[in-house]
Amino acid sequence: MNWSIFEGLLSGVNKYSTAFGRIWLSLVFIFRVLVYLVTAERVWSDDHKDFDCNTLQPGCSNVCFDEFFPVSHVRLWALQLILVTCPSLLVVMHVAYREVQEKRHREAHGENSGRLYLNPGKKRGGLWWTYVCSLVFKASVDIAFLYVFHSLYPKYILPPVVQCHADPCPNIVDCFISKPSEKNIFTLFMVATAAICILLNLVELIYLVSKRCHECLAARKAQAMYTGHHPHGTTSSCKQDDLLSGDLIFLGSDSHPPLLPDRPRDHVKKTIL
Repeated sequence: MNWSIFEGLLSGVNKYSTAFGRIWLSLVFIFRVLVYLVTAERVWSDDHKDFDCNTLQPGCSNVCFDEFFPVSHVRLWALQLILVTCPSLLVVMHVAYREVQEKRHREAHGENSGRLYLNPGKKRGGLWWTYVCSLVFKASVDIAFLYVFHSLYPKYILPPVVQCHADPCPNIVDCFISKPSEKNIFTLFMVATAAICILLNLVELIYLVSKRCHECLAARKAQAMYTGHHPHGTTSSCKQDDLLSGDLIFLGSDSHPPLLPDRPRDHVKKTIL
C-alpha cells in the first residue's frame, strides 16, 4: 500500500488544525504509519509460515491458525489508519468547497461586492461542525479498534504456545507462534500510540467546544451591555432581534464584532456553510 498518497493529501490539514491537531498528525505519521511500514509488516510477514503445530494431520495447522488469528494484526492496523485519516480529508474538502464558493461569488458580483468568507480556512459555521465531527469520528474509530484487538487478543498479548482441538486435528495439539515477544512489543506500542491519539482528539474537542462557549457568552454579554446602554426607544423588539441575529451570525462568522457596536446591522453579514 502506498501511504505517501495519504501523507500528501493530509499535509494540507496542518494549516487548518489547532496545535493539538498538528501534534496528532505528527504522531500518526511518525509513530504509527512509519512504524507500520518499516517494522510491523516485516514482523508479521512470516506469521502463517512459521506457525507450527506438533501434528502431521493435513490442514490442522491452517485451521488452528485461523482460529487464533481470525484477522491479521497488519490488516487491522491498515484499516484503522485508513479510517482514522480519512475524516481529516473531509476538512480539506470543505475548505476547498468554501474557496470555490468564494471564487464563484466574486465572478458573479465582481471583486468589490464583498466576500462570503474573510478566511475560508477559519473554523466557523459549517467548517467548525465538520472539524468537530471529524474529531469525534477519529476518536471513536481508535476506541472501536482497541476494543476489537482486546476481544481478539486478550490484554493485547500473544502467548508463545496455544492449544488447539479444532477439526481435523486428531486431538489437542500445541501450536507455536513465531516471534511472540517481538510481536507483543510492537502491538503494545501501537496500542499506546492509539491511546495517545484518542487523548489528543478529546483534548482538542474540549478546547474547541469551550472556546465556542466562551465566544457565545461574550456575544450575549455584548448584547446585554448594548441593551443596558440604550434602555429607551432604541431597544425596540426590532433592534433586539437585529442584535440577536448579529450575535448568532457572529458565532458562525470569520471575525469578531466590537463589544459595543454603534450600528449592529453593519456587523451582520451573510454566512454560508
